[in-house]
Amino acid sequence: MERSSHPRSRRFAPVLAAAAAAALLVAGCSSGSGGKQAQEGGSAVSAGKASTPRMTVAMITHAAPGDTFWDTIRKGAQAAAAKDNVKLIYSSDPSGPNQANLVQNAIDQKVDGIAVTLAKPDAMKGVVAKAEQAGIPVVGFNSGVDDWQKQGLLQYFGQDETIAGEAFGRRLNQAGAKHTVCVIMEQGQVALEARCAGVKKTFSGKTDILYVNGTDMPSVKSTLTAKLQTDSSIDYVTTLGAPFAMTAIQSISESGSKAKLATFDLNKDAVGAVKSGKIQWAIDQQPYLQGYLSVDSLWLYKTNGNYSGGGEAPVLTGPAFVDKTNVDKVAAFAANGTR
Repeated sequence: MERSSHPRSRRFAPVLAAAAAAALLVAGCSSGSGGKQAQEGGSAVSAGKASTPRMTVAMITHAAPGDTFWDTIRKGAQAAAAKDNVKLIYSSDPSGPNQANLVQNAIDQKVDGIAVTLAKPDAMKGVVAKAEQAGIPVVGFNSGVDDWQKQGLLQYFGQDETIAGEAFGRRLNQAGAKHTVCVIMEQGQVALEARCAGVKKTFSGKTDILYVNGTDMPSVKSTLTAKLQTDSSIDYVTTLGAPFAMTAIQSISESGSKAKLATFDLNKDAVGAVKSGKIQWAIDQQPYLQGYLSVDSLWLYKTNGNYSGGGEAPVLTGPAFVDKTNVDKVAAFAANGTR
């Protein structure tokens, strides 16, 4: 992956932040899904609290209403905020222009740092530049691994979705699959498109792309059910999120298909489905860790000038395969909503 010279690397000697391991010692409280309006993050249980001056961090994502994946990210962010004496302001909108407006709101509030997803990089480019011009450090996470450095972000936390997709495709080969349908719940979202492109690149069988409306789960189920009914040669369904995997289980059953199911991402229900064999495997990108490190990194930068990767490399939180051989190791954490 091509990387440009990071603008801040000329001003600070690269120092790797050592707080990642501390993330696993902190447990966050439960939270609801983020809406369009910013909300101050709730309290979290922490082993200790920093004595550094109070700072404010805005976390702005492209989460769609009701997508529980983002609850896990938010819990990680809340845990870091509680430990670091940070006021966390969380907001989200799946629309690129609307998400950009939320970043502008954070700039207007003169926050001390911004953590943002770049699911629609072109829509975010201008407002990210405004934040940096205002002297507000910005880190990226979850989406935008190919764009964070181009837009001058300090650092990035997440998985390389192309690498994850390619690993998924090789796993399909090992499973003896011949024909998969890769279900994309938001057309044009760079991370999702990269996943299916990666699958298609390494999978030796046939890959179909099926676009569905991810904000309408009944529609997702009916669209996938119809696809499976009309093409009995599909022997594996690939979903890109745990809630969609659970819906795919219903589609497979209702269509009478003999297809097996594998997915990206985890939640409590998906862990149970892996244990029962309804899901063959899941790729875990550790969203809790993404949320935690995004907030903690801004605190480290503010208090000690640290930034991970020296501005040259992302911090990868995945991919890791979870299947029947290791699912018990993450089940307890998933039950708490942190995996």
